[in-house]
Amino acid sequence: MPDSQPQQPHSSGASGPSGSGPADDSGALLLCGARLTDGRTVDVRLGGGRIEAVGTAGSLSTHAARVDLSGYLLLPAAAEPHAHSDTALSADTPGPVSYDIPDVQRRATEAALLQLGHGATALRSHVRIGDVQGLGPMEAVLQARRSLRGLVDLTAVAVPRLLTGIAGADGLAMLRDAVKMGASVVGGCPDLDPDPTGYAEAVLEIAAEHGCPVDLHTDGDDPARLGRLAAMAGGLRAGVAVGPCGGLGRLPADVASRTAEQLAAAAVTVVCLPQGGCGSTERRGAAPVRLLRAAGVRVAAGSGAMRDVSNPVGRGDPLEAAYLLASRCGLRPEGAYGAVSGAARAAMGFAEVRVEAGFPAELLAVRGDRLAGALSLAYSRIVVHRGRVVARTSAVREYCDSAAAVALDLPRQGRSTNTAPGPPKGDDPPA
Repeated sequence: MPDSQPQQPHSSGASGPSGSGPADDSGALLLCGARLTDGRTVDVRLGGGRIEAVGTAGSLSTHAARVDLSGYLLLPAAAEPHAHSDTALSADTPGPVSYDIPDVQRRATEAALLQLGHGATALRSHVRIGDVQGLGPMEAVLQARRSLRGLVDLTAVAVPRLLTGIAGADGLAMLRDAVKMGASVVGGCPDLDPDPTGYAEAVLEIAAEHGCPVDLHTDGDDPARLGRLAAMAGGLRAGVAVGPCGGLGRLPADVASRTAEQLAAAAVTVVCLPQGGCGSTERRGAAPVRLLRAAGVRVAAGSGAMRDVSNPVGRGDPLEAAYLLASRCGLRPEGAYGAVSGAARAAMGFAEVRVEAGFPAELLAVRGDRLAGALSLAYSRIVVHRGRVVARTSAVREYCDSAAAVALDLPRQGRSTNTAPGPPKGDDPPA
């Protein structure tokens, strides 16, 4: 008998924040023989963009298309809460980076597809507005969002440079225009404004006017400023996130703890960037993840820069972010993956995902049988968005003939016996 039967949907219609549209009404799909983190091997039936049923392997009958997930670990899909689509993939550009709309749209689209292949079915992109480029980058990212509909949910954060004083008047007007265009989150970098507190107040005021969430980029090295932000943010129902907050890690532990408690009381999410910062001039450092979690702060993890001047080798891989949280910050694999999945989705306003009936069909299958192994060697992946497979990544490992290979029966992708270096055997191994 099935272990999990359909329940009342946990959110009506939409699978994401307001404006992301209804779930895809694509045909049913049966995921067969997947391993769950609790050790069970199950079949999972999807339909209408949701999980219809979960049962022991072989217990679910359906006429739906089937995907064999034998040897795969099935997880809630990852999400990317802090991307920079307008600058992504620009590190190797000869000469000045182009911000013409077609060029930004191409980079944003390619970056989103790369991150989708890694397993992120929802992305939040911080997009700079103002200066010479005006609203062009925002228009380009919004065009990319439309072209990617059905593959990945992309939301845009409007990031003005200045918002206070005479110079900030244009920024305020442009920020309002960006929201009218379709930017669904109001953000920015108060650290770069002559009046950081005034900047944060302006962002929160505009967000309250339009009912938008707030996502601010800050180093977080000024506890008094973060405390004032927490006090102001408490009344914003749409939610407030800050990051990467590496400066918090440089503060004395008692000061950082008090600040973390203020952020927790105001329900402010901290989005850390384990793979590195995303500003060429910002001070490097990591947010004190365990301290923040101990204080009750929701901590999500993002990727930040993706092969731009800030991080020319940035991968944009949420599983790498989880790996770093586990290996460098001491989180257990479950907590580390939760930071790039459940916590990231919650920070972005998306519905919770569990591998249970009634939840959104936003799933990631990774070759392996345990979460720790998946974070260590997450090579082969199958990504499900709104109930259909939208990306596959396959990896093959081969070994030449040797006494060790024969003795250990090391797995290799099957090929013709006439192919050098010898007759391999087996399939790609679990991660």
